[in-house]
Amino acid sequence: MNERQRLKELLLEKSYREGTFTLTSGKTSDFYVDGKQTTLDAEGAYLCGRLLFDLIRNHPEKITGVGGMTLGADPLVTAVSLISYLEKEPIPAFIVRKEAKGHGTGNFIEGKNNLVPGGAVALVEDVVTTGGTLIKVIERVENEGFKVALVATVVDREEGGAETLAEQGYPLKAIFTRSELMGK
Repeated sequence: MNERQRLKELLLEKSYREGTFTLTSGKTSDFYVDGKQTTLDAEGAYLCGRLLFDLIRNHPEKITGVGGMTLGADPLVTAVSLISYLEKEPIPAFIVRKEAKGHGTGNFIEGKNNLVPGGAVALVEDVVTTGGTLIKVIERVENEGFKVALVATVVDREEGGAETLAEQGYPLKAIFTRSELMGK
C-alpha cells in the first residue's frame, strides 16, 4: 500500500467524525476532521511529514523553512523538518504564535533565527476550512520579511479556503480534498 493510501486510512480511522460540530470559523458542520489525532500518532506524523515534504521538495522555488500556526501545525512542521533532515535536504521548522510572546523577545515566530533572512517558506496546516487562520499566518510571516512560497494542508474541507487563499495569490496544495478523503 502506498503512503498516501495509508494516510487516508489513518485519517478516516483516527480523525474523521460525523455529528454536529462548530468549527474554528464559527460555521457548523455535520463532520469534523480532528487532524491532531492523526498528526500526533507516530505513523500518522511520519506519513504527513513524508507527503508534505514531497510537496515542498517538488515546489519550483527552493523552500528554506516550514512553519504554521500553533497548535495544529506544530506536529506537522516538526515531522516535515525531521523527514527533510533524513532525506539530507534539511529544512528548519518555525511556529507562529497566536499572540506575540509576552516576555523575552516578544516574537510572533519561534525558530526565526534558524531561517534564511528573507527566504521562501512553506506554511502547513492539518485542516483548512475558510483559510482564515492561514491568512493571519501569511500576514505575520511576511511582516517578518519572509516570502510565503507554498501553502499546503493535509485536508482541504472544500469550504472556500482554497479560493480565499488563491484570491490573495497563495494557491493551496492539499494531500487530500474532502472529496478525495471521502471517496466522493
